[in-house]
Amino acid sequence: MAKFVIKPSGAGFSFSLKAGNGQVIATSQTYKTLATCKKGIASVQRTAPVAPIENQTEEDFAVEKNPKFEVYNDKAGKARFRLKASNGQIIVTGQAYKSLKSCLNGIESIKKNAPVAEIETLEE
Repeated sequence: MAKFVIKPSGAGFSFSLKAGNGQVIATSQTYKTLATCKKGIASVQRTAPVAPIENQTEEDFAVEKNPKFEVYNDKAGKARFRLKASNGQIIVTGQAYKSLKSCLNGIESIKKNAPVAEIETLEE
């Protein structure tokens, strides 16, 4: 079963969404408080299933309204994604994928798993 894992750090709290096999699917920014970190998780749970995919790797791609997943190639040429909330803020980012297909599979995993994922908070 997938789960969100909240980790404290010196600067606040961040979370990762992990698949059932323990692989990290997406990571968040750092939030100042545990409460705002949990709001970030709620935003992913609410937004991911309905967010369209804006594939910026295609020429003349269709621009989608927020919330949305943005798929792009990083400087190394790897496929990546970020999930943006309705206000345009980035909620989570994905790892670098070797192929666009793998990146899109990562997004599908978030869409499927985020709404039902457990939340675990780690101690410092």
